[in-house]
Amino acid sequence: MTDQAKQAAIEARLERAAEALGDLTAPVIAEYYRRYPAARASFVHHAPHGPERLEAEMVGNTLYYVMTWFEAPIEARIYFDTSVPHHRVALDVPPDWFRGLIEALIDVIELGVPALDDAEQTAWDEMRAALVGLVERNRFV
Repeated sequence: MTDQAKQAAIEARLERAAEALGDLTAPVIAEYYRRYPAARASFVHHAPHGPERLEAEMVGNTLYYVMTWFEAPIEARIYFDTSVPHHRVALDVPPDWFRGLIEALIDVIELGVPALDDAEQTAWDEMRAALVGLVERNRFV
């Protein structure tokens, strides 16, 4: 499967998710906080006058890199290579929280909108592994 075909598979499922689930922010954040309850205090601490805006921004950023992984992997690498270490050192945000948001977003989509075929799921699995891998490679930077 070419990267172009993988990109099409990602986009197709995202389109179905938009129709079936609507705005992903609330279900993704709910799942994220279920898995990482301590992260809620961090969002409030870093955005005391509007943590919901920061939550939406973080979900939006994650969705963007899910949407564009096969089109622009270099952009994602630059973002994660700078953002993960910065957040860990300057904001005391552990890499697991980055990974957790990626996993929560993908899991919400996958549970809400099953893959149409093995090829589509394989593209999603590859994209997940790549994005999570970018967090893991920056764990101790």
